[in-house]
Order: sequence, then structure tokens, then C-alpha cells
Amino acid sequence: MHRDLKPENFLMVSQADDSPVKATDFGLSVFIEEGKVYKEIVGSAYYVAPEVLRRRYGKEIDVWSAGVILYILLSGVPPFWGETEKAIFEEILDGNLDLQSPPWPSISAGAKDLISKMLTRNPHKRITADKALEHPWLKEGGEASEQPMDSAVLARMKQFRAMNKLKKLAIKVIAENLESTEEIKGLKQMFSNMDTDASGSITYEELKTGLSKLGSRLPESEIQQLMEAADVDKSGTIDYIEFITATMHRHKLDREENLKKAFQFFDKDNSGYITRDELKHSMTQYGMGDEETINEVLDEVDTDKDGKINYDEFVTMMRKGTVETGEHVKTQEFDL
Repeated sequence: MHRDLKPENFLMVSQADDSPVKATDFGLSVFIEEGKVYKEIVGSAYYVAPEVLRRRYGKEIDVWSAGVILYILLSGVPPFWGETEKAIFEEILDGNLDLQSPPWPSISAGAKDLISKMLTRNPHKRITADKALEHPWLKEGGEASEQPMDSAVLARMKQFRAMNKLKKLAIKVIAENLESTEEIKGLKQMFSNMDTDASGSITYEELKTGLSKLGSRLPESEIQQLMEAADVDKSGTIDYIEFITATMHRHKLDREENLKKAFQFFDKDNSGYITRDELKHSMTQYGMGDEETINEVLDEVDTDKDGKINYDEFVTMMRKGTVETGEHVKTQEFDL
């Protein structure tokens, strides 16, 4: 029984693209003794089985952890999520397994069937390892599609491209204020992988190469559009904060404290409104303060047409369309 299965504990044997993958870090592992009940809490937050938290478990916990890994590989996010370890544990114990929100409608029934069996709360009803290996979706020559899947990062960049300029700037403010969460660590690693010359920014060529490695088949014209959308300060390259801004998971936008910080960035006099002048001042710093852009933002966001943006209007804009896209996802953000 490994007791700490997570993506970071699977390593490639070599640099080759077809390298075998091996499980590592057996520091918490124990030999299985039939009938023995284990009680110590071990493992890593997102991957811990509910019975571990209840301090009464056996070998079934590794199947649960493998199910969490599979869920992340297919959707880009953990099945049970929280801002703190305590919140994650509460979700694991009481939360519902979401196989309905995007991208799940576009993921095969076979994959969802296997995940639901691996993430069955009752360990006695959970699928066993040998039965999982025989599942039609998992076994060699089974029913799983051979079709490549788009990257979670690519899907988010496409979504970011479609946002108005105020929203892009607000997300940049949130990204700059984010603590070093596990997800940000994963994105930071991805940024480093793309920034091949270690210059601290990603050029068009580096973005094209990086997206290609993630399985992207985008034409150059679309890559150029993604580049221009992510390059908020129009420097011609994407710096670290711009990359995090364009690629971070949109659930960060639902956090009240993040929204308040972003609103206060624009509402300089703390009046409870973002006036036209405040909007112009903030956006001019990023080369977006032209009248056409200001008018565009106010037309979209100022729903009561009083010439300014209140907090409710700002929140509505930020939360609108922030559900993850329904595209197939192959994520490289292993340490979410």
C-alpha cells in the first residue's frame, strides 16, 4: 500500500517522449496485512481517501488516490477543492463528485464510469485495482478514444482572449495578489518550461513551441491572437504575471476577497464606484485608456447606465462566463 499516490510521485525514467513512468517515494508505504486496520493520517491533501480522514482504512485508499489523479488528468482540476487543507478535507468527506460541469459533458461515459467507481466513498463498494485494470475504458485495446486532447492552459487562454479589457486588467490585479498556491506553482513551472532562454518572458516563438508540446494544433494566426490577448502591457512578450493572469483557473475569480481587492485597485477614492476618470487612469497605465476602450467597457458593464461601475456590476462582469470551457482537457498542471 503506497499511501501517498499523487502525480509528483510518478517520474519518467529518461528524457525520451516514450519513456516508461515509475512510481516513486515509498516513504509512507507499508506491506499489506489482510485484516489489519490502519489509523494514522497520511498522504497529500487532494488525494486522501475519506476513510483515511476517519482513521480507519486499508488498501482501498490507493485506488481512491489513483481516481483523483485520473480526474485531474481529464479535467485539469481536483474533484474536491478548497482554499485550505481543512476545506479540502471537508469536501472529501461531504462534497459531491462533479461529473456534470464542463469539461465533463464532452468526456466519454466510460471514463466517467471508471472515475465514479474509483471515487466511491464506501471503500467496500469501491472498485478494486484488478477490476479497474479490466475496465473497458482502461484496458489495452478497450473503448478509450485515441484522439488527442487540448490543453487546459490553451482552453483558458482562448477564454481570456474573449474578455473585455477591464476584466483582463482586473484578473491581472488578482494574479499579482495571489499567494503562492499549489496551482500557481504548477503554472510557474509551465511558464519556466516555455521560457526556454530564461529571459523572464515568453516570445511568440516560445509560445508556439510550448503550445505545440501541449498538443495544440492551432494555426499561427490564432497563436498570434492568443499572444496579443495575453500581452496585457503590449510589450511584445508575455511576462510571468501575464501568463498566470491568462491561465489561472477561473474559480479564483469567485473568491470574494480577490474580487474586493481588484475592485479597490480601480476605485481609488473608495467611493464604492469606479468612475470614468478612475477607469481611464488605471487602464492608461497599461496602454488601454483610449476613449473607444473606455466606452466599450462602460457599455458592457455599466448596466444601470449611470456612467460609473458599482461593485455589483463589477462582480457580475467578473463572474460572467468564468466556468471552465467545455473543451477536452489534457493538463500538465500536475501539482494543482
